[in-house]
Amino acid sequence: MNRELLMLVDAISREKSVDREVVFGAVEAALASASKKLHGGEVDMRVSVDRETGDYETFRRWHVVPNEAGLQLPDSEILHFEALEQIADIEVDDYIEEPVESVSIGRIGAQAAKQVILQKIRDAEREQLLNDFLSRGEKIFVGTVKRLDKGDIIVESGRVEGRLRRSEMIPKENLRSGDRVRAYIAEVDPTLRGPQILLSRSAPGFMIELFAQEVGSRAKIAVLSHDKRVDPIGTCVGVRGSRVNAVTNELAGERVDIVLWSEDPAQFVIGALAPANVQSIVVDEERHAMDVVVDEENLAISIGRGGQNVRLASELTGWRINIMTAEESQSKQAEESDSVRKLFVEKLDVDVEVADILIAEGFSSLEEVAYVPMQEMLEMEGFDEDTVNELRTRAKDALLTMEIAREERVDDVSQDLRDLEGLSPELIEKLAVGGIHTRDDLADLAVDELTEISGVDEAQAKTLIMKAREHWFTA
Repeated sequence: MNRELLMLVDAISREKSVDREVVFGAVEAALASASKKLHGGEVDMRVSVDRETGDYETFRRWHVVPNEAGLQLPDSEILHFEALEQIADIEVDDYIEEPVESVSIGRIGAQAAKQVILQKIRDAEREQLLNDFLSRGEKIFVGTVKRLDKGDIIVESGRVEGRLRRSEMIPKENLRSGDRVRAYIAEVDPTLRGPQILLSRSAPGFMIELFAQEVGSRAKIAVLSHDKRVDPIGTCVGVRGSRVNAVTNELAGERVDIVLWSEDPAQFVIGALAPANVQSIVVDEERHAMDVVVDEENLAISIGRGGQNVRLASELTGWRINIMTAEESQSKQAEESDSVRKLFVEKLDVDVEVADILIAEGFSSLEEVAYVPMQEMLEMEGFDEDTVNELRTRAKDALLTMEIAREERVDDVSQDLRDLEGLSPELIEKLAVGGIHTRDDLADLAVDELTEISGVDEAQAKTLIMKAREHWFTA
């Protein structure tokens, strides 16, 4: 049991990305709660778990209170003069402890233990989310109206919530569920039970930060000339920068990057990221994203202060841009190759060597193995006609089996979720795989949870979640 306790702690720590010490604390609190119920009354229990062996001890304890205060909780308090009879140098606010028999973490108190552990983990996750949010140093909270609470507005940004009190709203402002909201972060109070970020839309700082964000210090525009005799960038810059300076002066000194538009998305992104030099680009058409590899010297330049350069380049080109170093790119490619290798080994029933040959030849999916022209596969070294035919047959059989399984998963999805506007068959399948089978399941998700399950971007995830929640407010 003690070894199982350590395994449980490690499993929860990894699954929830919470420090092991937090999980140990939750387990100790759960065992103490179960022990308290067994003893009854207002007893105070403490449990200590050995972090190395999993062994644990249970103590009943009494809080030492001043003599003149009297006993308010006789089951868990002791007067100072009585405590002195047991321990000569004990002081007020110390504790006297007595070892008692430990309760099993098994069936006795299991439900109580589970609830306490989960609550402790939720509290730790909530604290971590808040700390991660605050570490970004943002002064403007951007989110979606989630619900009303006693006249206040609860605004959600990812998995973090902020409270916008009625007194901090703009007069006669009428915000409704699903509205996009920006507000000034006026205060953070970790002691609050609900949202701990207090927002304001009427504070002077809100106007200051809005101007700072909207005007900023840099913009990017793309230009193109249909006349080959005209240099589009030079024309916009003007002699000694006269034309671009006129625009800059009008925008209170905002810098403007002028880049050459290109119908080649990769080339367009390279230009948009200037002045950073790009080593290579990997285009993901399905996710409408690009992995852009730069060297260490250009990493900070490509990202820009506060992420400004890559954000503006992304907005300009319409592509999601992921900046990474060569080492990070190699690591990602290795992970993707491992994933494809496992797929081929499992679904084609081949050894690793054959899987690696397919990967080296550019194969990355079962569809390619099944339907790429046979002659192309015959050109691979060591692949004769019988081998190719067998691989193609196995790939087609695997695809058929996966399609049947997909249809079975989709059959479990409720009709109200299938009918939700904006959900494609592919998205419905991803949701089903992720355990999302009803409209309420989708509505309960946080934005980052949906992006992880489905692969959609943050904006689309927010739209889908708010669509799924509409019936909560119209019923």
